[in-house]
Amino acid sequence: MKNLFFLFCLVICAGCSNAQNNTKSDAQTGFPPFHILTTDSVYKTPADLKKNKPVMVIYFSPDCSHCQHLMYELKPKMDALKNVQVVMVTFVKQIEAIRVFYRDFSLKMYPNFTVGTEGDNMTVLRYYDVHTTPYIALYDKNRKLVKAWDKAPSVGELTDEAKKL
Repeated sequence: MKNLFFLFCLVICAGCSNAQNNTKSDAQTGFPPFHILTTDSVYKTPADLKKNKPVMVIYFSPDCSHCQHLMYELKPKMDALKNVQVVMVTFVKQIEAIRVFYRDFSLKMYPNFTVGTEGDNMTVLRYYDVHTTPYIALYDKNRKLVKAWDKAPSVGELTDEAKKL
């Protein structure tokens, strides 16, 4: 009887463990269902992205020093991302703070950049289980995850990965 009970518990634990792994795996390989308010006061979703083009999702905070540092280093190398659609998403609701970030890094000069807030819904934050910013996910033209960074990578690594797409 004890062996049967032990076997039953083992099967239940294995099933729960596998269910957790599948959920994490789906979040890591799928594409986030974002709904953001952009700096132009327009709502954007994945349907607004161009088909058959790679996408980089950057979860950031306008006042995050790591996010600002990434942008300062990335700015002279923006040409390396010209064929990648970059979607920058934040939880910060103050659209004016996001507009200042957008202006300070001259992102208007780069039509492949979309910057906005997901506000209170935190869908993207939960989707990636973001704990620190910037969080970056790079997808190929078929929206399959190529690589994700939970901490800012070097700009060289980031641009090298983007050039491969």
